[in-house]
Amino acid sequence: MDSHRHRSEVAVLEHTSTTARYARGLAAAVVAVATLVLAANAGPAKASTPHPAERAAQTEQAAGHTSD
Repeated sequence: MDSHRHRSEVAVLEHTSTTARYARGLAAAVVAVATLVLAANAGPAKASTPHPAERAAQTEQAAGHTSD
């Protein structure tokens, strides 16, 4: 059991190369930017029918009534 613990401690202490760390960081940055771009473009869907306030205004205009 001690040998297993020793192997896991060694694995934690191993250093990764600078290139590997930069590559992981760059990949994470690309994923973050792509996620933000997709989120920015995913706005609310446009309603096919006007909102109730817009419908009331359209009805008043069609009937010749104004709020002035």
